[in-house]
Order: sequence, then C-alpha cells, then structure tokens
Amino acid sequence: MPDTTPSPAIHPPAPTTHQAAPVPPTALTLEERLTLVNIEMTARLDEAAVAHAVNTAHIPIEPVDLADVVTVPLTPTLQPPAPYPTPVAALLQRAHHRLLTGGWCSGALVDEDGARCMLGAIRAEAGGDSGLEADAASVLLDAIRRKFGEHVDSVPSFNDAHGTSRVPMRMLDQAAGLADARGL
Repeated sequence: MPDTTPSPAIHPPAPTTHQAAPVPPTALTLEERLTLVNIEMTARLDEAAVAHAVNTAHIPIEPVDLADVVTVPLTPTLQPPAPYPTPVAALLQRAHHRLLTGGWCSGALVDEDGARCMLGAIRAEAGGDSGLEADAASVLLDAIRRKFGEHVDSVPSFNDAHGTSRVPMRMLDQAAGLADARGL
C-alpha cells in the first residue's frame, strides 16, 4: 500500500548573515559624465527641432528676392560705372550713383543731411534740363509699373512707400537699362 502520510514541506534555506552586500556605485569619470550629458542634450535638441518644425509648419514663407539682399558689391568702389551712351540712361545711372554715395530719403526731395529721393537725385543730375528730367522720370515710372503694376501713381509716391533704399535704388538701375534699350 502506498504511503499516504504527508511529506514534510520543503522550505527555502534560512538567510544567513554571510550574504554579500550590494556593491556601492563607483563615481563616473569626467569623460563618462560628458558623454551622458552629450547624449541627453542631443535628445533634447532633437525634440526641440521637431517641436519647432511642428509649431512653424503653418507659417507661409515668401521666397527671398536676392536683388533685395545683395545691394552692392562686397568691395564697393563707389566709382560710377561706365556711363550709358544715351542721355536719359546716363542721367538715371548718375542719379543711382548719387543715391548710392549721397544717401536716400523719403518724404522730401532733399533732407537736412543732403540725402535725396529718387526724383530729387534725377533733378540734381539733370542740371536744370527739365526735358531730360521729365524723360528720365517717365522711363523710371514705366520701369516701376512693369515691376509693381499700373496702380503706382507717381515716382514720389513709390519712393515714399519704401522704408529703405534697396528697392528704389534697384528701380533706378533697371530704369537706366530700360532707357538704354529704348535708345533714350
């Protein structure tokens, strides 16, 4: 007959006082700490880049016209270029150079510092020839309207609509090329 007496329960051995104590952590070296900080900062920067991309994705971006950014050569000579052979083109070119060297202003033909608006520079360079001045202003207005539309009323209103000289200067230069192409 089989033995039906219960077998004694098996218990794990009682803990002894000779167990090994946990090893205390060793201090990290400077190189190890720098590596950990580098990993953490890289993760933070990656997270910030993603957040920036998400937060600015809805902002419309207009393309940059390099003519607005690059306005003069890196080493400006401030010497006038070779003059155009036609009188109106040469006048517009001289007016452009006058604004480049003497300064541009808005709201007046000439300000207290001697800076001039587009029309003031044309008038100064025309030397009293009102016909030449009128032809230059007409070509300049044509160049402006080609670029900005027929809604531009006059050269002075266009000049005064700008806060810096970049666009007015560029338009004087383009008008000189247009006058030369027309043989004026």
